[in-house]
Amino acid sequence: MLNYKGIHYKTHPEVYEPAEDTFLLAENLQVERKHRVLEIGTGTGIVAITVSRQCRTVVATDINPHAIKCATHNIINNKTYNVELKEGDLFEPVGGEKFDLILFNTPYLPTSEDERVDDELEAAWDGGADGREVIDRFLDELIDHLNPEGRVQLVQSSLSDIDKTLDKLEKMGLDALVTAREKHFFEEVVVITGELKS
Repeated sequence: MLNYKGIHYKTHPEVYEPAEDTFLLAENLQVERKHRVLEIGTGTGIVAITVSRQCRTVVATDINPHAIKCATHNIINNKTYNVELKEGDLFEPVGGEKFDLILFNTPYLPTSEDERVDDELEAAWDGGADGREVIDRFLDELIDHLNPEGRVQLVQSSLSDIDKTLDKLEKMGLDALVTAREKHFFEEVVVITGELKS
């Protein structure tokens, strides 16, 4: 059993193990007590459990069925009663629902066809040829799921064009900026926070 700031959790070989990008998001959450939160790609559930201690309710989704099982175990083990888990791709499990804060540690690594291994774990990091395949699909649907003055926080890498994400968010009517960053040997990982202009 692993431990992160009082959260005891287990991992699974086919689920993305919490790493620097997970903790960067968990430590830079912009959440309020009244918020209804959506986390996409919950993995082991660490971010969902962290944010659940600071808000009203959390819906956490993942396309990977192993992640849903792993997160369920961790949520129960940490007595986290305000988190609901749903399996599915991006916003598919929450059609028609709106949230005050949407969180997503995106699959942001550029991945060529010959690098693909085609397993469930790959969905956590495979961002397609330019690293933006999933990021752009997420951004295309984001606005339909944000409440007025809603907020989004997403993690991505300098390898997948941070400025393009900031531009897209601005064009969608959000004030967007990089609110946390961490340098790694071949990239910079950032948290981008966007808030709908009132």
